[in-house]
Amino acid sequence: MAEPVYRRVVIKLSGEYLAGAQSFGIDQPTLDRIAGELISAQKLGAEIAVVVGGGNIVRGVEVSSRGVSRPTGDTMGMLATVMNCLALEAAIERRGAAARTLSAFVMPQVCELYTRAATHKYLAEGRIVLLGGGTGNPFFTTDTTAVLRAAEIGAQAVLKATNVDGVYSADPKKDPSAKRFDRLTHSEAIAGGYKVMDTTAFALARETSLPIIVFSIAEPDAMSAILLGKGHGTIVAG
Repeated sequence: MAEPVYRRVVIKLSGEYLAGAQSFGIDQPTLDRIAGELISAQKLGAEIAVVVGGGNIVRGVEVSSRGVSRPTGDTMGMLATVMNCLALEAAIERRGAAARTLSAFVMPQVCELYTRAATHKYLAEGRIVLLGGGTGNPFFTTDTTAVLRAAEIGAQAVLKATNVDGVYSADPKKDPSAKRFDRLTHSEAIAGGYKVMDTTAFALARETSLPIIVFSIAEPDAMSAILLGKGHGTIVAG
């Protein structure tokens, strides 16, 4: 069996993608497919932690635009990420694999508090670790959370799962002439203002020398392909 290029990774999943064709909520077939692909990727020999967004349930910025304060709106969004993690944990365990949700918020009746020690422990036990609650602070996106957690736990890369197959010079759905990049430096990604990830996440990845691989989650077995160094995506590094 081929060996994975990365032995420990943090995968960033879009909350909106979990809604499938729906405008909001969780689409069960989509959730089950992602759970299956996470398990397949782990079976290659990689330790996998996952950061999930919450936009399919609540987007803090949108809530804030309706009169709720930004810190409160962001907190609502972070709680939504915990809900997505719990749903994904259940989907993974229904398939016979082990998973554990950890949250940046203290909620002992729901799940365990995130710590680096707990994450190391569960990864070593062969569990897929689901990291909810964002950073626990408002004004930070789950993209930044993914890079932060990756740096904290010594991951070798952040895998950013999106609905496009890499970083483009413009939105390829709106601009057919948009150029797709095979590779970018962190500084180039920041200077270009590419919207696939926020500037804070790219800046933190640059500071911690973490590569980010942007790929399409819609492609079958994309996670496994990226781990084996065969996937179709954009590498942001250096």
